[in-house]
Amino acid sequence: MAVLVIAQHDNARLAGATYNTITAAAMLGGDVHILVAGSGAGAVTTAAAAISGIATVLWADGESLRYGLAEVVCAQVLAIARNYTHLVFPATAWGKGIAPRVAARLDSFQVSEITAVVSPDTFERPIYAGNLIATVQNSDAIKVLTVRAAAFAAASPAGGNAVQESMAAVPDSGKSQFIRLDSTPSERPELSAATVVVSGGRALGSREKFDEIILPLADKLGAAVGASRAAVDAGFAPNDLQVGQTGKIVAPQLYIAIGISGAVQHLAGMKDSKVIVAINNDPTSPIFEIADYCLEADLFSAVPQLLAAL
Repeated sequence: MAVLVIAQHDNARLAGATYNTITAAAMLGGDVHILVAGSGAGAVTTAAAAISGIATVLWADGESLRYGLAEVVCAQVLAIARNYTHLVFPATAWGKGIAPRVAARLDSFQVSEITAVVSPDTFERPIYAGNLIATVQNSDAIKVLTVRAAAFAAASPAGGNAVQESMAAVPDSGKSQFIRLDSTPSERPELSAATVVVSGGRALGSREKFDEIILPLADKLGAAVGASRAAVDAGFAPNDLQVGQTGKIVAPQLYIAIGISGAVQHLAGMKDSKVIVAINNDPTSPIFEIADYCLEADLFSAVPQLLAAL
């Protein structure tokens, strides 16, 4: 039995979620192989071969794979899919765009966002905004899985010495076209992989106050910045900072929620954090029900005092 992890990367480095996905794949039993599909991604291939637990790195290099378009990567996976019992993707926006296509073409039942491996054919995954955990058994010959990165530790980036094998890159399908990449450069940690997250909510009142209160504290703690959906919808923070069921799922060592009431949508994205600190002036806020430390106070005075103490 062999398991194939499909690597997410930018042709220069592996995405953090790929390391967590490898840990989940290793729990399935058998050899773990990893597919690096890209263009000029030699550094990624080398990094993948060094990961502890990887037996084989398959790399496909071609211009058609430069931008990781879902239709092309799907075809690349299908070219070798029947050599494996499990096809494992990170449950990121990228992975979620490819895995369903692969599952449909294989006529397989996809198990999404697994949080635990019970056995090679049985998995746990959250349902109802994370309020219940479903145990799902899949009897398909080829199982297609997406992995919630926050539920698994990252695989060690060193200690491995995998065999590297090249394969022909599939041609461009012509069904989609890369136009441009809009990104916001930041020296802060990536949100979904950060060990500390500072998040702000609608109570901050404006984009200016969000930046004034949240950013200095995050910088002081070396933390990633997050936001509730209400704050994002109000324009206080960009969409890629949203934490929640329709945003990013995080499970840092420390999560600081500032001015966030704790709607179910938000709790689903952060309640697995190891330590949760909530600052809110409403004692009935749902966030206080799951927080480890609760501060009932005006955030506009409490956060500057906290920052001064640090």
